[in-house]
Amino acid sequence: MTSIKEQAAISRLLSFLQDWDNAGKAARSHILDNFIENNQGKTASELEQEFSQGASLFLVRLTTWLRLTYMTGSSLEKVLRSIGIFLTSVNSNRYLIEFLEVGGALTLLETLGMEKIKEEDKKESIKLLQVIANSGRKYKELICESYGVRSIAEFLAKSKSEETQEEVQVLLDSLLHGNPKYQNQVYKGLITLLPSVSPKAQQLALQTLRCAQSIIGATHPSIVDCVLNVLRTMHLEVQYEAIELIKDLVNYDVCEALLIGLVDLLTPPIPETSELQPKILSDSTVLQLTSPHQPAAHLPAFLQQAAAAKAIGVLARGNTSLAEEMLRLRVVHSLMAAMGNVDHSNSQRQASLTLEYFVRIFPVVEEHVQKCMGQELYKLFRVSVPAPPRPACAESSGPIRTEPPAPRPSPGAPLTRTGPGGQRQGRTRAWAAPASLRSLSCPQSNAEDLHMKIDSVQVDILATNKVNVSRELYLRGHVYSNKSCYFCPRDRQRLPDSTHFLEDVDGKE
Repeated sequence: MTSIKEQAAISRLLSFLQDWDNAGKAARSHILDNFIENNQGKTASELEQEFSQGASLFLVRLTTWLRLTYMTGSSLEKVLRSIGIFLTSVNSNRYLIEFLEVGGALTLLETLGMEKIKEEDKKESIKLLQVIANSGRKYKELICESYGVRSIAEFLAKSKSEETQEEVQVLLDSLLHGNPKYQNQVYKGLITLLPSVSPKAQQLALQTLRCAQSIIGATHPSIVDCVLNVLRTMHLEVQYEAIELIKDLVNYDVCEALLIGLVDLLTPPIPETSELQPKILSDSTVLQLTSPHQPAAHLPAFLQQAAAAKAIGVLARGNTSLAEEMLRLRVVHSLMAAMGNVDHSNSQRQASLTLEYFVRIFPVVEEHVQKCMGQELYKLFRVSVPAPPRPACAESSGPIRTEPPAPRPSPGAPLTRTGPGGQRQGRTRAWAAPASLRSLSCPQSNAEDLHMKIDSVQVDILATNKVNVSRELYLRGHVYSNKSCYFCPRDRQRLPDSTHFLEDVDGKE
């Protein structure tokens, strides 16, 4: 037999539920305001005490009203926030199950695709989906089985609020972790976001893809083209994230395709780029995006060219092996051609800075570039003055060796070096000087502002260059193979693919 206090509590609950059932839109909105204000942050037991062990009766009414009115958007934000109080309370698993059993997750996903619903209301739906996803693996699978990844990705691409887009990224990241059954579905959904017209969506997708790549451990075939196309963006924050993802992808099986794609982007297939028309710049300090001779439609290709030159420089500075592989792909020729693109000064600048690194690290590149440019242009490219002293943090604990480097071997000479006792110490990469020695003896770079100093004749020299370092490396016996080995002419018969490589080099000329 219930006590008088319990009977009074039950009477208050029934009266509250009756008031809700008989109330109109305005009255229900007022009831929701009071509920949110008085119950925010309460635990499940406190909610049950507030509703006399009948909190689920009010939750089912909220869920029913949500399903009946979400298409019109009437007081939708308040309804979602009220449901959130139940789902986020401590020990709320019972409320979560009750909400999902009546199709609550599917309703939340449907709100994301409704054009009439306000952005703020959709943001509340995303927050509730976060709560569901964070409740465990089976709930993440439920969202994915309800075509949730597609709905969420489409909303991220169409959303106009950066704050809401960041909430969507948190949700996608949650669906990615601890969800082995559908993590590949999330991974593919992120790739489909890369062509989005929203820069923020691209940026967030690229950030999440870096995390997804480390979790999945394999790459999708379409990711290379999608990431390279992102380099067309005018937004530097998107370009930065794309280059960071490229730095991660070179550690996977798409490395070769990425390097080939980046080198190819240095020479975009635009007919007008070969028509070198002289022009007078009224202000050489202003960054020229396009010339009067070039339509604005070519700007994305030029932006992609500049970003590719920048990405190649980042990869080469971070990994010498990648730099050596790009030499085989004739990156020096392509960089010099990009330096001759007078229609986009940033392409010239980025290509010049990257080429300067290759020249500084590889003597064979320096030799060919200097021979192609000629004395006057090369002097503009690299000012022959001593480099500034190294900072104290870069000094080694031992004494610095100041003796001159050993002379370069003649073509076909064995790749050997001599130790202190005159003993042969095996082969070494004679065409890649030690970084510490090169930093002490190399001239100071003048590459960053080279594009503002060259004339039309020098532009023609760069754009029509025939530099082929890869052929020279083969003839010298320093060719870089897939096994990262360097061999002498007498060792060529040991590698069955050497003949194919020579044919490939000749075919690229």
